[in-house]
Amino acid sequence: MNRLATVALTALAPVSWGSTYAVTTELLPPDRPLFTAVMRALPAGLLLTALSRRLPSGQWWWKSAVLGTLNIGAFFPLLFLSAYRLPGGVAAVLGSAGPLFVVGLAALVLGERARLRTVLAAVAGAFGVSMVVLTAEARLDLVGIVAGVVSSASMAAGTVMTKRWGRPDGVGPLAVAGWQLTAGGLVIIPVAALIEGAPPALDGNALLGYGYMMLINTGIAYWLWFRGIGRLTATSVTLLGPLSPLSAAVIGWAALGQALSPVQLVGMGVAFGATVAGQLFAAPAPASEESFSSAEQNHRNISMDLTDGPVRR
Repeated sequence: MNRLATVALTALAPVSWGSTYAVTTELLPPDRPLFTAVMRALPAGLLLTALSRRLPSGQWWWKSAVLGTLNIGAFFPLLFLSAYRLPGGVAAVLGSAGPLFVVGLAALVLGERARLRTVLAAVAGAFGVSMVVLTAEARLDLVGIVAGVVSSASMAAGTVMTKRWGRPDGVGPLAVAGWQLTAGGLVIIPVAALIEGAPPALDGNALLGYGYMMLINTGIAYWLWFRGIGRLTATSVTLLGPLSPLSAAVIGWAALGQALSPVQLVGMGVAFGATVAGQLFAAPAPASEESFSSAEQNHRNISMDLTDGPVRR
């Protein structure tokens, strides 16, 4: 599969994540962010693990726990804490700084060159997102800001370490996504029980919302995300992040009747342009990774997507 197709499929993950706000506000019980995080992560993780028919072995038990905590278990609660303590726009801008963390960490851990134009694309993406989501009434809260920054750093570290550690022999991205989602969900459970207490009663709308969040917004989305990390550079993957708040803005306009001002439209153009530029500027993944060039190797990639068969990263 060529790079453009891989980028397009990976981009579906942040586009899907942009629907989280609309689904949460319209279908899910109010004020239960940690329970929602558990319902997103744990059932999806167990399902993907069952479909892959693979369990971690050896060092992959603790590696999956570390990656699941960084990408899910710490990221989700900190993200929700930031969202509750800050206006949505401020929280989204803090989240859009994630690519800058990844650029720095990828240079240190993976040896990916931090090109100036890539850094500028990340900055432009964050600036465009700020034009879309920030309002004049935005207030600042120290705890919320710290939580937002740490959540972005946690996801960035998880992305880079997922790329650094790769996958064990004979294991595809379906299993890796399942392991991490399961580990992350298990990390959140005691926090949710301590802070929010017993689970709420669920009506039909809630079941529909959680079903969507589990299958589409989390299960399929994180499978595509981890698949992309395996085939692209960490920087290239993370520069797709601004698509999430852009997707949220479009859904808010189309489905929830939220107006978009001229400034927001310009910001959307800037953020989208920065995302495209980031993919053009990003260096291709090394040939030793999953970005194989020969026809036989490409066939192996396609087979792995369908059967979760053996490929070494």
